[in-house]
Amino acid sequence: MAEISAQTVKELRDKTGAGMMDCKKALKETSGDITKAMEWLRQKGLAKAGNKEGNVTAEGLVGSYIHTGGRVGVLVEVNCQTDFVARNEAFQGLVRNIAMQIAACPNVEYVKVDDIPADIVAKEKEIEMGKDDLANKPDNIKEKIVQGRIEKRLKEMTLLDQPYIKDQSINVEELVKQNVATLGENIQVRRFVRFVLGEGIEKKESNFAEEVAAQIGGNK
Repeated sequence: MAEISAQTVKELRDKTGAGMMDCKKALKETSGDITKAMEWLRQKGLAKAGNKEGNVTAEGLVGSYIHTGGRVGVLVEVNCQTDFVARNEAFQGLVRNIAMQIAACPNVEYVKVDDIPADIVAKEKEIEMGKDDLANKPDNIKEKIVQGRIEKRLKEMTLLDQPYIKDQSINVEELVKQNVATLGENIQVRRFVRFVLGEGIEKKESNFAEEVAAQIGGNK
């Protein structure tokens, strides 16, 4: 096969954040195909990340992001194992990207599916079971359809299952695991909060014409 150019290696490294030698090996294993090399690295990264999952994450950062115009703000806590990694630019970049992701996903309420309370899951199931398009289905078929819908719905509510806004070919969980592989430590998104300006405030609707008429009448 043709020699892998330094430019191709750099391009792969920029896209994945993987080490130089890992990128070269991935390109050699995939005959220089960047897309396949990214998949190869992802598979290897996931395998490495899996070995770190049991490690305690007591360090990390609370990151923030304020969207342009100041109408949406996010705070997110992302944990790692050591203060050394917490101060790493790549980790700090990950935290910021996750905060931006949360800002862009108004329907996301939980980090992962396991965090969703049982009563919320039961309510979603009740809603699905009562839908008209399932009325004439046998119970066993209805149950399977509802289960599929519920799984899809729960993933829509969770951060880790969202397609990553900067690379739709992966989700946020895969993004985190790629960083686990490159930084060499377990990384966990612990919690987040999303603020929307004016959310929850009942705005008083007023009739300007009536206000003006009332004011004029009062001045007579």
